Amino acid sequence: MLEMEKHDSEVARLLALFRAEYEAAQWGLSGLAFGTSQHKFITTKMENMWKVHEELHNLVGETAMAMIAEDLKQVPDEIEHQ
Repeated sequence: MLEMEKHDSEVARLLALFRAEYEAAQWGLSGLAFGTSQHKFITTKMENMWKVHEELHNLVGETAMAMIAEDLKQVPDEIEHQ
């Protein structure tokens, strides 16, 4: 039972990390940075998302992308500026 809880919390952690990287990339698209620095920032975020996806895939297999897609439904389409 403890092993299953550990697995579930690791999945939740990875999904939260993926969502954070995704939201940061969205901010990069609408943020103040332009040109090369904006491209590098977004590229880094995309690479981080791929790494998180690979970790999640190692844990849950082929359902990883479906889990990510379902989780990202919670992210607003547009970033609200504060």
